[in-house]
Amino acid sequence: MAVIHQATLKPTKLELLTSWLPSRPWYRGGAGEPQPVKAGGFRLDDPQGEVGIEFIVVTDTAGPDPATYLVPLTYRGAPLDGAEHALIGTMEHSVLGRRWVYDGCHDPVLVAQLLALVEGRVQAQDQSISDSVDREVTRSYVGEGVTPTDGATAAADTGEGTEVSVTDGRILRLHRVLHPAPDGAPLLSPAAVGHVGGAWQSPDGSRARGLFAVLSTGLRA
Repeated sequence: MAVIHQATLKPTKLELLTSWLPSRPWYRGGAGEPQPVKAGGFRLDDPQGEVGIEFIVVTDTAGPDPATYLVPLTYRGAPLDGAEHALIGTMEHSVLGRRWVYDGCHDPVLVAQLLALVEGRVQAQDQSISDSVDREVTRSYVGEGVTPTDGATAAADTGEGTEVSVTDGRILRLHRVLHPAPDGAPLLSPAAVGHVGGAWQSPDGSRARGLFAVLSTGLRA
């Protein structure tokens, strides 16, 4: 299980996201600077213990229509070769030193562990408490077999999220703009073979639930 350090970060995660979010094609804000606030999320463990994996949910409170985003992040102690395009920035961690922060959809360690979560091989971990399972994260899998740990081939942003191609022909789609699901139940297409869902804090203080990611065949999901 990952150890959550009580540390000081400079800059903070939200400060990094303030400058990065407007560069994304799925960003819904206007010309002004976003004002992201933490709304939820969870962690996954790296089996090698080298890479920090966190799925942060943030709500941009700037403007009259707040938007909520899922931001998968990885934290590394050295740059990831070939991932310069996915670098969000660097931060100084008061315990671990300098950390390189990446858009995790382009990090093979995060993608492998997210596929393992969909398939039920790992459990989501609490975002803030060490050695604690996050019971609000749900998942399902009706596919066959296990995805190889090196199964991801490419990730591309769209207007709604990020699509990660898998070597066996399936697509892992991450919902970057989050929407509450009716009655909290995931709405899946016939092409879906698995999903990950979760909860976050709405701007009005209520608890919302919705889809985070869907694993599907090569058909549109």
